[in-house]
Amino acid sequence: QLNELTFKEAEISKLYTKVHPAYRTLLEKRQALEDEKAKLNGRVTAMPKTQQEIVRLTRDVESGQQVYMQLLNKEQELKITEASTVGDVRIVDPAITQPGVLKPKKGLIILGAIILGLMLSIVGVLLRSLFNRGIESPQVLEEHGISVYASIPLSEWQKARDSVKTIKGIKRYKQSQLLAVGNPTDLAIEAIRSLRTSLHFAMMQAQNNVLMMTGVSPSIGKTFVCANLAAVISQTNKRVLLIDCDMRKGYTHELLGTNNVNGLSEILIGQGDITTAAKPTSIAKFDLIPRGQVPPNPSELLMSERFAELVNWASKNYDLVLIDTPPILAVTDAAIVGRHVGTTLMVARYAVNTLKEVETSLSRFEQNGIPVKGVILNSIFRRASAYQDYGYYEYEYKSDAK
Repeated sequence: QLNELTFKEAEISKLYTKVHPAYRTLLEKRQALEDEKAKLNGRVTAMPKTQQEIVRLTRDVESGQQVYMQLLNKEQELKITEASTVGDVRIVDPAITQPGVLKPKKGLIILGAIILGLMLSIVGVLLRSLFNRGIESPQVLEEHGISVYASIPLSEWQKARDSVKTIKGIKRYKQSQLLAVGNPTDLAIEAIRSLRTSLHFAMMQAQNNVLMMTGVSPSIGKTFVCANLAAVISQTNKRVLLIDCDMRKGYTHELLGTNNVNGLSEILIGQGDITTAAKPTSIAKFDLIPRGQVPPNPSELLMSERFAELVNWASKNYDLVLIDTPPILAVTDAAIVGRHVGTTLMVARYAVNTLKEVETSLSRFEQNGIPVKGVILNSIFRRASAYQDYGYYEYEYKSDAK
């Protein structure tokens, strides 16, 4: 009872003060029990030791029985609670074991990674092409010590008459009519006439009267510049010979309306005569040696003695010899031909070729001991001035003939 009153006092002390009637009643009851306990202890003390031991043991037994009964009651209560609880989970289907691992699926992950990698690569290339707009001002070249001999504007007249062929996703432009003949007052022809004047002074100290026209990459208008330059020079009463050294893809004979018989490739393999190879065009004092049939080894043919003999013969019989060569970043033909010429010019296309491509092209000529006089910036059109530098490209350059 004292223990119960002690616990009860702890609870009441949280609710009331000691002056509260309920609290005072509890204290009085507890005091009465304490007095009764003291009396009993006194009586027990007065008993003999044997009786004291019996009383103590009896009291311990009664206390143990009470604790046991309380625990037993608690156990019964818990069992009743457990039995009365209704669960909200039921088995729908029994679990089925799988023979292998369901996840992760390595094959699917690898396939997804490959597809994602390809998509990111394509996006990267598209973004690079979008922002890599190439050279957009002659000053960009001049600031890097590269001479610009001419800036030729894009001819809308010529553009309307060009034929376009798409090869492996790349547009190839082919002139169907010579601009110098069809529209001699075009701004592009005026720029080429200015180039003619610059060349007059540039070639005074050259070792011969042979001019090589090469390009940075395919489809930049190199043949357009070379053929029209030959036409405007011939108009000054000078005999001009144009040699189409692009034996893979040259089409100058189509542009000038001549045949492709007994062309350069036939001369170099010994099947054609050098002295009768030049074909007159519709323009006075302007002759052409076409590329001939597409050979399997153009570079090796250009390294032969026959080509050196052809250049020497042409140099002696004409006031000016122009050689149209393939782009230097595509094949090595221009580096081979360059050893036989006195002057070399390189064509780059506005907003297409980058400064890095031009510098790489010049470096390749320098490695072969061929000085390049300067660059012709072709197909300039009105556009907001901007420039960004990116890496250069290697170009596949094969014949379109099947």
